[in-house]
Amino acid sequence: MNTSSTPTSAAGAPAAAPPAAEPLQGTALLLGTLALSLATFMNVLDSSIANVSIPAISGDLGVSPGQGTWVITSFGVANAIAVPLTGWLTQRFGAVRLFSMSILLFVIASWLCGFASSLEMLVFFRVLQGLVAGPMIPLSQTLLLSSYPRAKAGMALALWGMTTLVAPVVGPLLGGWITDNISWPWIFYINVPVGLLSAGMTWSIYRQRETPTRKLPIDTVGLTLLVLWVGSLQLMLDKGKELDWFASSQIVMLGLVALVSFAVFVVWELTDKHPVVDLRLFKRRNFSFGALALSVAYALFFGNVVLLPLWLQQWMGYTATSAGMALAPVGIFAILLTPLIGKKIAVWDPRRIATLAFLIFAAVLWMRSQFTTQTDMAHILVPTFLQGAAMAMFFIPLTTLTLAGIEPARIPSAAGLSNFARITAGAMGASIATTLWDSRAAMHHAHMTETLVQGQGVFAMTLQSLQASGMSAEQALLQINRLIDQQAYTRAADDIFLASAGIFLVLIGSIWLTRRPAPHGTAAGPDSGGAH
Repeated sequence: MNTSSTPTSAAGAPAAAPPAAEPLQGTALLLGTLALSLATFMNVLDSSIANVSIPAISGDLGVSPGQGTWVITSFGVANAIAVPLTGWLTQRFGAVRLFSMSILLFVIASWLCGFASSLEMLVFFRVLQGLVAGPMIPLSQTLLLSSYPRAKAGMALALWGMTTLVAPVVGPLLGGWITDNISWPWIFYINVPVGLLSAGMTWSIYRQRETPTRKLPIDTVGLTLLVLWVGSLQLMLDKGKELDWFASSQIVMLGLVALVSFAVFVVWELTDKHPVVDLRLFKRRNFSFGALALSVAYALFFGNVVLLPLWLQQWMGYTATSAGMALAPVGIFAILLTPLIGKKIAVWDPRRIATLAFLIFAAVLWMRSQFTTQTDMAHILVPTFLQGAAMAMFFIPLTTLTLAGIEPARIPSAAGLSNFARITAGAMGASIATTLWDSRAAMHHAHMTETLVQGQGVFAMTLQSLQASGMSAEQALLQINRLIDQQAYTRAADDIFLASAGIFLVLIGSIWLTRRPAPHGTAAGPDSGGAH
């Protein structure tokens, strides 16, 4: 789920505020809300629709499913890099013009993704898609808030939030159905009519409500270093297994580039007058531990969201559609509970809500760690349903804790930085999860085969039985190897689910290292008050 929040400027200054125009009314308000929601829906949908299509995409392009996950991680990393630039771009071009341009460029990038004939082409166009998508979600919030009276801001954000929650439900179902019944390029082509409709409606309704523009300096050195260290690190994680990690000079070089550019990036951003990201925010206790909990939890969540459909389709015989059905119910509890959490977050202690979310995540992943090759759809659906409740209690409380006590002028910068950290962590979590899955599966395969002796015991009986059914000796051995692989990859997935559950429990400690924001309506200290 891609839930980017308030935009930030490259200079660390606040992004352009919602235009000081009169709120929209009647049909214009309805159509404006629809246009902005369509763009948000399309963006969030694209972060989940490809998950169940990875086996089909990788098979069609002649690469392994592990390499196929680059389609997901490339979009995430590019999107994360683009988010901190939203504020600078908004003040340079205006919110309405930038938002409309972002949608149209997203449509073009989506169209090009569908035409990709190789993995390299598809990853390149997904990077382009992620870059141009950066401003869409923050600006949809900005424009939506400008459309409603201040008294109805909560309702406006609730409508926006429902859009971002419905998309992850529809994404796997739609992606699976399209992949099985048409072809995978259409998961990208469907963005074209939706995007054109959204851009046209947005421009016709909001063009008279453009925000003021002004030229601001941009930290080109910081931005270059940011792209360099994030890109190198993600490439290292994606290609590590394929190139045998640090036995490869290419991986060593990528690791060194990532390390050196990150070190220089930190020093530069802390000393530059107009940093692309305001790292000084990490001096705040709530921001540091809140962003840590949010990013690591999202990495675990997204890694497992990518892993589950791969396991279902590669080793459990699920189609893309049925894998989508196994993932879709995650949104039901999220949709039902999010409005309640949003309403009560100013009264309840967000640390307690976030703790409950992490406990549910841990329980969900523990349940998944019990999966076997005999697990049926009903048992797969139960933890998926429960995960929706954890999602509802996850984003709002942790964002509230992270942004608590920050001055209004720095909120956009803080929101942009926390979203950058979260989205980057998600992409890296997907890479780490799939790499560990293959590694653990190889280990389990070796353990299961080391006791097998050809011509003896169960191995001999199984081989004879398969040959008696009409298979050649080679076919029978391949079938046995496939069964062992199925067990090995299932056990490997269980290992990752169990380890993730344990990390969620450990992460609860970081939640309680934050201070509780002051309840709504009371005074707040500089580092403990004022939920965003």
